[in-house]
Amino acid sequence: MAEVLVTGSAGFIGGYLVQELLSQGHQVIGLDDHSKYGPVAHSYDDHPRFRFIPGDARDPELLTELAAGCDQLIAGAAMIGGISYFHQYPYDLLACNERIAAATGDAAITAHRYGRLRKVTYLSSSMVYESADRWPSAEGDERRIPPPLSSYGFQKLAVEYWARAAYDQYGLPYTIVRPFNCVGVGEARALGEATALSGNVKLALSHVVPDLVQKILKGQDPVHILGDGSQIRHYTYGGDLARGIVTAMTHPAAENEDFNLSTNESTTVRQLAELIWAKIKGPDVAFRYLSDDPYPYDVARRVPDIGKARRLLGFEAVTPLPEMLDEVIPWVAQAIADGRL
Repeated sequence: MAEVLVTGSAGFIGGYLVQELLSQGHQVIGLDDHSKYGPVAHSYDDHPRFRFIPGDARDPELLTELAAGCDQLIAGAAMIGGISYFHQYPYDLLACNERIAAATGDAAITAHRYGRLRKVTYLSSSMVYESADRWPSAEGDERRIPPPLSSYGFQKLAVEYWARAAYDQYGLPYTIVRPFNCVGVGEARALGEATALSGNVKLALSHVVPDLVQKILKGQDPVHILGDGSQIRHYTYGGDLARGIVTAMTHPAAENEDFNLSTNESTTVRQLAELIWAKIKGPDVAFRYLSDDPYPYDVARRVPDIGKARRLLGFEAVTPLPEMLDEVIPWVAQAIADGRL
């Protein structure tokens, strides 16, 4: 078993990831500054193989000290959120995440050279395919199409260049993973001064699923959706993504490779809203919606080719969307009752 440093361990995907690493017997050090949601409690906080370090992933000295004693580094720390979040913070997100990327690279190069660190697994994003003009998007397409227009997509693509540059110059092994539309529990209202309204509901600046759930639970009728709702997404369960990330971390075939991690099931935003509506209100209440103006960088189609992850890693995301919603809806309802959303 490996000792693994996870940056951004208290984040949305980070929570599933630490749980998966512990379930597979690994030792885990989690690093997070709680800048997104504030302090977050997890079921594994007192696990004997988990140690949490409160700290900033932009601190190269702290990262070097931690990474030098670990076998693996999973680089997940970033300013990250849904479409409303990265439209509210385009500059902060770019500036912060570039500093995290530089600190992570500097620390990992030193820890690999003088410590025991073997590899870095970078969490990228499906947004590197933001400018795709053909689908499904396969690994390598991100360098054959125009770069993303959003600062978030552009910076995630830059992370992939950081990874390859560190390998080309310093021989630091890497794996890049691109989660598609993670769905799960753990998102709360983002800290910060920015706000975004959708109809009469203040968005959490998180992802589309919890935002749609909270709008319908709060009685918004008709429910507001962005654009005409025809945008295509691949909603993938956080637990499946965590399993894929850990597989990519450990699998020999993953070294110096990149992978799309996603379900193979396409769903439009309107279909998603209808499904959530039916689960909350019951099948006999007719679905009603209004279209809000879309954001400038609202991608029309985000459809992955998942063949490489299936072929080299044996990975498939299998949790169906209705099952994910059965977990998320009660969680959001409790978050509303507790005043967290």
